[in-house]
Amino acid sequence: MKNIWFLYITDLKHIVRNWAAAVILSGLAILPSLYAWFNIEASWDPYGNTRGIAIAVANNDRGATILDRPINIGKEIVASLRENRQIGWTFVDEEEALSGVKHGTYYASIVIPEEFSGRIATVLSNEPVKAEIFYYVNEKINAVAPKITSKGASNIIDQVSSNFVKTANGAIFRAFNELGVELKNELPTIEKVKNLVFRLEASFPEINRTVSTALNDVTKANQIVGEAQANLPAIVEIGKKAENFSRGLSQLLGYSREGVEAISPYIKQDLGSLQQTALAMAQVASILRDANTDPSLAVQVLDQAARRLGTAITLADGLSGWFDRLNRYTPGAPFTSVTNKLQQIRTRLEQQQTIAAELKDAIGRGEAASAELVDRFERLAEETAALTGDLLDRYDREIKPKVLEGLGNAKNAVDSAQSLLAGALARVPDADQILKDASRILAIGQDEIAAIQKELPFVQAKIKDIADKMRALQARGEIEEIISLLKHNFEKESEFFAEPVVLKETKLYPIPNYGSAMSPFFTTLSLWVGALLLVSLLTVDVHNGSKPFTNVQIYFGRYFTFATIALLQALFVTLGDIYLLGAYVLNKIWFIGFGLLLSLVFMLIVYTLVSVFGNVGKAMAIVLLVLQLAGSGGTFPIQVTPPFFQAIYPYLPFTYAISMMREAVGGILWDIVWRDLIMMAVYAGIALVIGLALKTPINKASARFVRKAKESGLIH
Repeated sequence: MKNIWFLYITDLKHIVRNWAAAVILSGLAILPSLYAWFNIEASWDPYGNTRGIAIAVANNDRGATILDRPINIGKEIVASLRENRQIGWTFVDEEEALSGVKHGTYYASIVIPEEFSGRIATVLSNEPVKAEIFYYVNEKINAVAPKITSKGASNIIDQVSSNFVKTANGAIFRAFNELGVELKNELPTIEKVKNLVFRLEASFPEINRTVSTALNDVTKANQIVGEAQANLPAIVEIGKKAENFSRGLSQLLGYSREGVEAISPYIKQDLGSLQQTALAMAQVASILRDANTDPSLAVQVLDQAARRLGTAITLADGLSGWFDRLNRYTPGAPFTSVTNKLQQIRTRLEQQQTIAAELKDAIGRGEAASAELVDRFERLAEETAALTGDLLDRYDREIKPKVLEGLGNAKNAVDSAQSLLAGALARVPDADQILKDASRILAIGQDEIAAIQKELPFVQAKIKDIADKMRALQARGEIEEIISLLKHNFEKESEFFAEPVVLKETKLYPIPNYGSAMSPFFTTLSLWVGALLLVSLLTVDVHNGSKPFTNVQIYFGRYFTFATIALLQALFVTLGDIYLLGAYVLNKIWFIGFGLLLSLVFMLIVYTLVSVFGNVGKAMAIVLLVLQLAGSGGTFPIQVTPPFFQAIYPYLPFTYAISMMREAVGGILWDIVWRDLIMMAVYAGIALVIGLALKTPINKASARFVRKAKESGLIH
């Protein structure tokens, strides 16, 4: 041990006394930091300057109409892109766009064809056709730019889809709303017609008595007939309007059925989300029941469970409200059991949320999780899963058919009303003629009363038939229900159908910029590069003939010198990352500490390879560097790399070194850090075994080879 320290102290004295050596070693200590800093700074925010990536946009859309409402989706896209500053959108004609992409003026181009809006408008036809946007990209200009431009094009498609659903549904629901309002405004007129028919029906006994009493009641009969003739044109006009309303209403109810078919997958998806939440809560109960669960992990799991339960409660409220409204406007209230079960699900979710809060508070106070509360939490989760599972099982075979049946019944009622009105209108000429005849006969006098009496039963039967049908329609109350259903807020309905589900993102370990996220990789890489620089410029052998040293003494004595410079390299790079570049590091002390530890281990590995294998060891260290660049998951996820790199990934030092530095940057989980520390210890142990066990025999075996190589004058 004395000789080891002697070698180490001697090296330090030589560095201090020789200013040239001190300058070179200072440069070696700082140089790896520059490698890391330049790379981190260059990748600080690569997607923050994408506005310089030019994408040409050519709009040829001629526009179209949906439900008599003009639309031009192409113009809406262009107007939206003009407000978008994330990418360099350039608006040109189609010829310039295609030519610019071919010659590299633009990275990509987007062409909106003439029939774009027209194809979108076919959604309400019997044969809808999907709209197309043409996207051209020049992939030879740059490897990454096509990915950015493709993302921009995808965002356009998403935006068009969302805006179209909102616009189309808005037009449909606005038409529903306007029809409902207009129908409500015409209710007094409809009521007037109904009352007039009822009055005619009620007046027939009086007419019969009038005819029977002949001349005594002629004046009274003339008044009744005159009133009927005066109101008959109004009846005809109102009947025609009502028939037109019924026909339009029947068509719109048909569109409603298509709307229900479109939203059905989203309702089923929401029920599936509720069931997944319930199953997830059962897993939470299993974690809490495990005695080995770390309290901090339990608190974190309960936090996530509470947030997920809150989202599920909101989802249950939305579904319950939707079915409740549908239930109110459907005869017989067929969805009462569905709304009841959704309320039961919501109640259980709220109870689980309360229990989660109680368990979190208890664990936060250092108490053990109550077994009773955990059991109750799990039981509620199982009940919730059973309820949602029942709704999912019943949805396709029972619930959805009832929704469609309700709309079908409403449509049948409207069709029935339309048929009734058409029949009544068809009979109006007969009634008109009869009234004219009655007026003429009454004028003729007593001789014609017998003939009038023969016609009266026929007229009375027709009026009674119309009155009976009107009473039946009034008894069902379907007109009022239809009006109430059509008068819903069309803006809110269209917004719901355009975006029925909203994604809420939670970042567990947020890192503000890409450069900070890449600092673990580049810092680790610079430490290995620093070790390579040291073994390339400094010798691992001792050329001092005044005192003999063993190979073990040389190995450790000279390693201490290398390790000292490696520690300086680690200090420069970690402190520079934090305070010079301003990289985001949550645990700064551990970031520096881990950097020092990794530098020692990397230096030991590289030093051992060169100490044992000489120049071949330098080549081995470079090969290791190359393998670790692609196989450590430092840049791309290891899962997207070729199978060879996925196979060597668990055995590379960079894998665990980068993982350790990432923990310090984003937030430490100590079970991961301990795993990484153990692996670093294993690599250090392997290096020591190789250095102590193989240095002497390999050095002796290769002495002649090394000496012969040096004689060439090319290899030192």
